[in-house]
Amino acid sequence: MRCVFAGTPGVAIPALEALIDSRHEVVAVVTRPDAPRGRGRALERSAVAVLADERGIPVLSPLSPREPEFAERLRELEPDCCPVVAYGALLPIEVLSIPRCGWVNLHFSLLPAWRGAAPVQRAILHGDDITGATTFVIGPGLDDGPVLGTVTEEIRPSDTSGELLGRLAGSGAGLLLATLDALEVGSIVAKPQPAEGVSLAPKVTVDDARIRWVDPLIGVDRRIRAMTPEPGAWTMLEGERMNIGPLEMSEADAVEGLAPGEISVVKSGVWVGTATRAARLGQVRPAGRKTMSAADWARGLRGEMGRFA
Repeated sequence: MRCVFAGTPGVAIPALEALIDSRHEVVAVVTRPDAPRGRGRALERSAVAVLADERGIPVLSPLSPREPEFAERLRELEPDCCPVVAYGALLPIEVLSIPRCGWVNLHFSLLPAWRGAAPVQRAILHGDDITGATTFVIGPGLDDGPVLGTVTEEIRPSDTSGELLGRLAGSGAGLLLATLDALEVGSIVAKPQPAEGVSLAPKVTVDDARIRWVDPLIGVDRRIRAMTPEPGAWTMLEGERMNIGPLEMSEADAVEGLAPGEISVVKSGVWVGTATRAARLGQVRPAGRKTMSAADWARGLRGEMGRFA
């Protein structure tokens, strides 16, 4: 099939590579425009655009997919199908109707669970044991189109959102390619999503990433893992923001009696109180400094430790 692939971040790369190396033809990619990144705020191309450039594939980067010029260009390309992985913009009905097999989205949850922009973060934060990836036909609603295929993935106790998303990107690439193969020969039928089990996964905010030390340890652990690496879990210490990496969850030598947010530095590590038992810190990034072990950070302090808030 002639395909126009739509995607933007690095998580879309495994699917695009699989599609390029398949029997299908990628005639163009659609991605978000170059955006300022880093301290210098220099314009950078998306991961998908970089790969397309390397493979000699035309890149379409409309400011909005509602632009008439974009719809016109898409019609000229005459795609049979438009596979999508984390493109990052809503598609108008006019554009959705152009490919004969529709726009097929690879979404990183088992729909109808976790419809929205942050399904992996929300699944970890919620404490789910199983998640997966779903291919479905995009319609006018939010991730509510008919399902074409699924693949499941266990959420491991130590998974960060980055680690889980990496595995889903790999298995999801295979699912997307199998879905396109089946669509080409007409051996797959889209099935409506069930009305039960719907949950929403809105984009995580800065406040979502703030650690609540008054939560039980299990909740603190889930929040930190869900927000790692993006946007990064954080807390406040002496009026400055500090990023906190995944905890070391061993119960050995745990400090007892700490109030939520209270810090204790002992031989076994740096401990912080929660609503239940204390948490042992792993990696931290103080304001204006690089990531380091909690032990190295504590050794560099002078005077009172203070309390996380």
